[in-house]
Amino acid sequence: CVQEKMAANPPEKRPKLQVDTSPPEAPDIPEGVIYGMGNPLLDISADVPPEYLEKYGLKSNDAVLAEPKHLPIYQELVEKYEVEYIAGGATQNTIRVAQWMLQRQFATSYIGCVGMDEFGLQLEKQATKDGVKVRYLVDEKEPTGTCGVLITEKVRSLVANLGAANCYKTEHLLKPENWVLVEKAKYCYISGFFLTVSIDSILAVAKHCAETNKHFMMNISAPFIPLAFKEQLLSVIPYIDILFGNENEAEAFSKAKEYDTKDMKAIALKVAALPKVNKSRQRVVIFTQGPGPVLLCKDDKVTEHPILPIKEEEILDTNGAGDAWVGGFLSQLALGCSVEECLHGGNYAANVIIKRSGCTFPPKPDFKAPPSE
Repeated sequence: CVQEKMAANPPEKRPKLQVDTSPPEAPDIPEGVIYGMGNPLLDISADVPPEYLEKYGLKSNDAVLAEPKHLPIYQELVEKYEVEYIAGGATQNTIRVAQWMLQRQFATSYIGCVGMDEFGLQLEKQATKDGVKVRYLVDEKEPTGTCGVLITEKVRSLVANLGAANCYKTEHLLKPENWVLVEKAKYCYISGFFLTVSIDSILAVAKHCAETNKHFMMNISAPFIPLAFKEQLLSVIPYIDILFGNENEAEAFSKAKEYDTKDMKAIALKVAALPKVNKSRQRVVIFTQGPGPVLLCKDDKVTEHPILPIKEEEILDTNGAGDAWVGGFLSQLALGCSVEECLHGGNYAANVIIKRSGCTFPPKPDFKAPPSE
């Protein structure tokens, strides 16, 4: 068991978390302005040869849920490769990056489910140290979820073994001490991966946002989401104000909806035009395209926005880059910036994370927004 490698604490001896939460100097931004909900996972990251992906039927630049055939991966990574343990989970990555960009203690909050073990404690400690207010549901039976991050030629392939993350219950969300985080937030974000866990929890947050005119945002997250969880995704689409995705995810959405096109701009326009509950603002669709320009679909038109240039030798790995992009975007949205201005925050955050291992970042950002266009 991978967990044995880290001297897990038995449940009755799970140590109390002790983290310095003294607030640093920060801009005038409300506590809890951004809320996230998802699958907290501990990334087990390693560089592997391409044939290792072939061995398990995996693809580069993809993400899948672990099947029984994938379960040996986690132990093999620990035993055969040099691994790094990094706080992960798509939404948690995004929230941690938004928090880092804002530099205001507890400007963000996050909910998910972990196990009663050392891995869960590590995730809580890291997120809290980063300034995120976490309210984990702790499951006493399942271990904290892990994600195998297989890096081949700087590009990641993700294999998630959800563990306790798959045990999240809506009852936890609706407890007054947890629901208050949703009520306090102005911007709520959930990755598509959580559609596989608790659609009722997602809809509870989505409907609240529609009723109170808050921004509700989601990410397609992986090609398998619109293909294997089409019904769940389409049930949430009417509540989404801003939808994120990359080119592979957009193509999968088009296939699921039978749009019969691979044109990114055409897909963005079709997704933006889908029925929407909160009619006070049109849906915005944003597709990133790796080294290509970001596509922004807003007000019935699609515009291209270049990313920050980066040299090949500067790239360490792509794990967390997409999550970081959304985190940078959300940070600027919370500061009242226009959608176009928020793109710069996204580009900056992804540019920083792609030069580091996993979703990690320096103590403080040096982001300077360009002059308004």
